[in-house]
This record gives sequence, structure tokens and C-alpha cells, in this order.
Amino acid sequence: MIRCVVKCGGQQQHVVVAARGDRKSPAIAAPPPATVRMPGRVLCCGMRSRGADLASVEMAAGPQPQGGVSGLFRGPRSSPRYSRVRATATVDPEDIPLEKVQAKSSGSVLPYVGVACLGAILFGYHLGVVNGALEYLAKDLGIAENAVLQGWVVSTTLAGATAGSFTGGALADKFGRTRTFILDAIPLAVGAFLSATAHDVRTMIIGRLLAGIGIGISSALVPLYISEISPTEIRGALGSVNQLFICIGILAALVAGLPLAGNPAWWRTMFGISIVPSILLALGMAVSPESPRWLFQQGKLSQAETAIKKLYGREKVAEVMYDLKAASQGSSEPDAGWLDLFSKRYWKVVSVGAAMFLFQQLAGINAVVYYSTSVFRSAGIASDVAASALVGAANVFGTMIASSLMDKQGRKSLLITSFSGMAASMLLLSLSFTWKALAPYSGPLAVAGTVLYVLSFALGAGPVPALLLPEIFASRIRAKAVALSLGMHWVSNFFIGLYFLSVVNKFGISTVYLGFASVCALAVVYIAGNVVETKGRSLEEIERALSSAS
Repeated sequence: MIRCVVKCGGQQQHVVVAARGDRKSPAIAAPPPATVRMPGRVLCCGMRSRGADLASVEMAAGPQPQGGVSGLFRGPRSSPRYSRVRATATVDPEDIPLEKVQAKSSGSVLPYVGVACLGAILFGYHLGVVNGALEYLAKDLGIAENAVLQGWVVSTTLAGATAGSFTGGALADKFGRTRTFILDAIPLAVGAFLSATAHDVRTMIIGRLLAGIGIGISSALVPLYISEISPTEIRGALGSVNQLFICIGILAALVAGLPLAGNPAWWRTMFGISIVPSILLALGMAVSPESPRWLFQQGKLSQAETAIKKLYGREKVAEVMYDLKAASQGSSEPDAGWLDLFSKRYWKVVSVGAAMFLFQQLAGINAVVYYSTSVFRSAGIASDVAASALVGAANVFGTMIASSLMDKQGRKSLLITSFSGMAASMLLLSLSFTWKALAPYSGPLAVAGTVLYVLSFALGAGPVPALLLPEIFASRIRAKAVALSLGMHWVSNFFIGLYFLSVVNKFGISTVYLGFASVCALAVVYIAGNVVETKGRSLEEIERALSSAS
């Protein structure tokens, strides 16, 4: 016998059910489909009763026999909606009208994803703008002969980005996603203005530092916001758009530098241009909906429903709110602190996030881009702009392919394919510099290896980590864990840039490329054993699955 406490309509009823096959009651024959009667409501086994499907069942007689209560409260097996409902979800059935559960969305998240991607464009633009402008601004600021100060102009942005990425998560948890975007526009705009109007190196460095803080915050915030507002079925495609717009930002910086040859003072305009998207980002976020997940976590249920209506349409409110309630059942924990990220409960998943960005940087993407100009010159392509444009085009093309495959092939398979292709490309680059038999073809092979590497990177290693991390982190640690992982990205980026040339001078570029190939191979093994597939699963489903596995 099984005694159940069934919550229905806000009332608790004690019901005794004879379970089929109950070993403690062998004399009781298997009963016909029973009827459980409660005041004002009739629930029949096997019927399409929404109340029965969503009732909270508490077992009071030890382990549940097969075919027991799960059979009593069984909904139609063919519906994927029912396969996600747990018997422990204490949600009033009236919250989810049956006719609205399978309703299609009448809203659109695309305009708000587009606004967020202004942050991604600024990310790429501020990283790329100094490359073409450095020679000209160094002459104007009187540091043409001072390599150290030129290095500070470049690396200060990375230092600021590191600080910004660590603070972005805390700001997003405290003020919300959209308000943090608006705050982020301040250092982005002010930094661009100071850089454009600088007449001494100190002002330029301050401007670059502020811009770095801004892109550090946006590097954590853009993928976080996009993942939290995107529908499950297209979250992968929309998440990879972040990387696509970073590439577009880098290409925009390249194009913006074209007039420099004829107008050396044009570098000021190059920095000033970025003020416009910074202002547009603030204005766009002022009218964009806040993340419903953050609002729900803050207890602002009415505001969460309003945001859901704006993003997906009125007919999706009940379904999305149910998912949020189901994910929060049994947990009233506040937002996690920084030390919680290193607890036994979360450390494994947080370490996966940090490892993804470490592998991304240690796999050599910055080295390949840095040496692409000399590689193309060896193949007879003398134009630096043409070389950079070819690398940038390969990056954009690969990211577009990844965007179309993200929700079909899955994140994990794209990562494995990407790092495998990068390992093969690095091996080809290494051999093209050292193998004498390939000496007559070294130029074309080096170009082929470079383009293949960038394409492989754009297929997975580039866009997937920023998409995957907000998916695998629990809601209470999501913002801070993403910020920590992005912090690892910026720290590793900074030190690689600082020591890369010294390592190349000591060991040679061929040996360094071979080391990068080894890192890519190690990444394939690590991903195969530690990364979970998140394709086609809501953030709440992923969180419940990882919580039960930990």
C-alpha cells in the first residue's frame, strides 16, 4: 500500500492507493484504473488531467514500486512537455492552462539580441582598432621611439578587460543585466572619447584602460544576456552570433584604418567612431526587457511575466513561469558569493568553464593572427591589409557556419571537431617551416594552414565557450562563474601576449606551433571526457540534470 499526500487546488488530501504488484499486499489483485476523488475535482488514472500531472506526490511507504504512483499520475507519453514534468514540482495546475502549454511564441527576441550584440561589436572593435592606428598615434604623441610605452597603449586594454570581466558578474547580479549594460556604456564611451582627443600618452593610456574595462564587462554580459532570453530551440544559433559580431567588430576596425595612408590624423576618428555604438547600446538597453530569470530570482514575479510577454508573447507566460518555478523548487538560496564557486558543489563545473577559455587561448589563436602577415608575405601576398582581410573573412565565414550548425550538431561535437582541425592545422604549419621536402611549397602550405586553422577555430573553439558556459552554470552562480571564466580568458591572453615573442625567440616558431598542436589534442581529450551536451535543453533542464549528477 502507498499513502500519498496530493496537493491540489491549494488543499492537501491523504489518499491510499493499492499499487499494482505491491509485494507487501500479495492478496490484492491488480485493480482496474482507480479514481481518486477530491472536493470539487475528479482525477482519473490515464486521463489527460493536467492537475494530476502537476500534483505534488510525497511517498510515505519507502521505495516506489514500478507501476505505482508514477502510473497513477501519468500524462500522455507522446508529449515532450510531460517528459520534463517532475512529480515533485509543487505548482498549482491553474498556473498552466492546457491550451497554452504548446502555444507558439508571438514575440521576438531578435531585436534585443541585436542590441546586446552592439557590446560584441565594441569588444572586437576596441581590440582591433589599435593595430592599424598605433604607428600613427605614436608619432603624434611622441612615443615613436619608445616601444615600452607603445606596449602599454596596447596591453592596458587587456588589463582593463581583465578587471572588467571580474566585476561584470557582480554588477549583473546586483543591478540586473540591462542596467549593467547601460552602466557599461559609460567607460566604453568615455574611454573612446579620451583616446580620440588625447594629446599625451597618459591620457591615451587612461582612455584605453576605461575602454578595456568596458569590453571586459561586455565580454561576460553579452553571452549571459543572450543565453537567458533566447528560446531553447534557437539558443545555440543566437549565442554564436556573439562571436560573429566580435569578428565583425574586428573587421570594422580594419576597414576604419584604410584612410590612414592618406590622412595620418585619421586615427583620432577611428577611436571616436566607437562612441556612437556605445550610446546606441545604452539607449537600446533602456527599452529592452530584463532577463526573466534574473527577475524571477529576485522575487519580482510580475516584472518577470511582463518581460516574458515582451520577449515571447502572452501565450508563453504560463509555460516559461512554470519552468522557472520548477527549477527553483526546493531551493531558496541567495546568489552565490565568489568563494562558493570553489566549493565542492560547484568546483567541477566552474573548472570546466575556466578550462574552455584556457584551451582557447593556449591553442595559439593570437599567435596565428600575429604571424599571419609574415606567413602571407612568404607566399607572395605583400599587402598587410589583404592578409588581415583574408584571416578576418575566414573567421567570419567559419562563425556563420557554426551558427547554422550549433543547434543541429551540438556544442560538444563542434568543439571536438574544431580543436581537431586546429591541431592538424598547427601540425601543417610546423612542418611547413621545418620539413625540407616541403620547402618548395612552404609558402602556399603556410597560408593553407593559417586559413584552415582560423576556420577550425571559428567553427567551435571561438563561439562555443561563451555560449556553453551560461548554459552549464546554475542560475545562482551563473553571472559570477561566467565572469570568472572570462577573467581567465583575459589573464591568459595578457600573459601570452607578454611572453610569446620571448618563447618564439628561444625555441623557434616551428616548435611553438608544435606545442600549440599538442594543446589542441589535449583539449579534444578533455572535452570528450568532461563537457556535457546542452543542445535542445532549456537552462532549467540543464541545471536540474547537472545538480542531480553532482
